[in-house]
Order: sequence, then structure tokens, then C-alpha cells
Amino acid sequence: MEKVQAPSRLQLAREVLQIESEAITALSRSLNGDFLAAVDLILSSPGRLAVTGMGKSGHVARKIAATLASTGTPAFFVHPGEAAHGDLGMITAQDIVLALSNSGESDEVIALLPALKRKGVRLICMTGRENSTMAQEADIHLDARVEKEACPLGLAPTTSTTVQMALGDALAVTLMDARGFGQGDFALSHPGGSLGRKLLVHVSDIMHSGDELPRVAPGTSLKDALLELSRKRLGMLAVCSPDNALLGVYTDGDLRRTLERSANLYDLTIDQVMSPSPRTIGPKKLATEAVFLMEQNKITSLLVVDEDNKLIGALHLHDLFKAGVI
Repeated sequence: MEKVQAPSRLQLAREVLQIESEAITALSRSLNGDFLAAVDLILSSPGRLAVTGMGKSGHVARKIAATLASTGTPAFFVHPGEAAHGDLGMITAQDIVLALSNSGESDEVIALLPALKRKGVRLICMTGRENSTMAQEADIHLDARVEKEACPLGLAPTTSTTVQMALGDALAVTLMDARGFGQGDFALSHPGGSLGRKLLVHVSDIMHSGDELPRVAPGTSLKDALLELSRKRLGMLAVCSPDNALLGVYTDGDLRRTLERSANLYDLTIDQVMSPSPRTIGPKKLATEAVFLMEQNKITSLLVVDEDNKLIGALHLHDLFKAGVI
């Protein structure tokens, strides 16, 4: 068998992408009131959305369910074969079923329809044939027809599954917008991801507090202050009044500058060398805001104060790395 040359392979790949992109463009033009009806039905449902499909459509259905669940629409995947052997009990009368099949004649899905009807479950079917059994039995039919598969043999589901995936994404994003689902909601659904950490972690969650805070009173000798700075290992030292009001800060960088200016450190007190206007942040601020302040001011640590400028915590750049915010 003669090998296909590299340029011919690239041409074939481009043709696949062209066929599938044209199919999605055609899909966007064909969206109609049925799509809006499906959105309204899902929004009005007090239950969840069960997504099902067999074969390649089943793989797409599983992904659509995952996308819906992560964007504010309670959804789960049900394998039609397993549903016929007990998993149908996962679906209640308050739920809605979204069933996928390019032909609309999937035996495993069709076998579930009588039981779903008896339960009073509303059915949305996404198929490539509006006169198919599934399309006819559906309360709402989403047309996902394609002119041809990208597979040269016309056999492997390619364009059809791409269109199903795109239509599922359109449904999920439209529902997300209708629900007013924002970044904070997304973060709650993704607490283990980087976005979740950035939107859920607050300064109070990772700051040092209590005995971990490096602080001294005004009038403390620089020698004693340096001992406190060394013990706490945060690269900075807070100077606080007897009622814990923040008066100033002294950092490792300040120490280097002090060494350049002064011959005898033992003659100095912390008041003489501290910076009287330190950068601070509130405990309820997002940790990402602390990152921004550090980057903007080219510093590696921040003091955390309450509304009365009382010291309650300290935050180092390493804490932000450890928390996965950076």
C-alpha cells in the first residue's frame, strides 16, 4: 500500500477542520426557538439534568454533563445501558433528561423512554434527524444535523460529535449567563483548581498571627529588635504601640540600608530606623490582592491590620506560593 505523502496528510487534516468548522457555523445559523425552549425548561426545573447517550454520543454526553455541573446547572451523566438495570432510579420526576444520538435511533436510549414517560420526566433530545424516534418522542428536539462526517469513509462519528459538543457548550454557557453565574460561583465549583484558589483564598486564611508575629514596642533597642526579626523569620518587623496600633515596619532591606549609614547599631532604637508608613492589607482581602500589592511595590511581605489599624497578622510571599495563589 502506497504511503500518503506529508503534504497530502496536512491537506486531509485541514479538510477535517474545515468540514467541522463549517458544520458549527451552520449550527449557529440554525438555532431557533427550540433551543430557547430547552433553556427555559431547564431553568424552571426544580430538579437536575440527567444527560445520557450511547457510544461516542455517550462520551460527549458525559462531557456536557460535566460542563453543565461546573457552570451552575446541576447535572450528571447516566449510562443508558446501566440505567436499564437499576440506575434509572437516579432520575426523579422533577429531573429533566437530555439524550444524545446522531441517528436518533439508539436502541439503549429508546428502551428507556417508556419508563421515563411513566415517571413524568421531561425529555430533551439532541439528534441529527428530526423525524427519528427520539426526536418524535422528545418534549423538545435540538437539531444537531450535519451534512457529512469528516471521516473519509463517512463512518466514524467526527463532525456529528463535534456539533453535539458545541451545542452542549452553547446550552451550558447560555444557562450560566441566565443564572448570573459568576467567577465566585465558578470558584466554589472548582476549589482544587488555580482559579478556585485565587478566588477563594483570603489573607486571613494564610497569614501568620499570634506568637508568630514579629513585633516590638517603640523605644526597643535595634539590637533587641534584630533578635526578634531573626527569630520570626518573616523578613520584617512590626513596631506597635501598647494598644497594638501599627506605628512602623523594619525589614531586611532596611537593615542593609542601616548598615550602610550607621557605624554603631547598638546606639540606635527601632524608632530611629523604622519606616513609619508601611504597606498593609486587610484580612478579608483576597490573597491575589496581596500579590498585586507586593508586585506593585516591589516588596515580599505585608502587615495585616484591622479597621482600627491594629496589627493582626503578617504575610510573606512564600505563604502565597505555598497556598498555590501564585
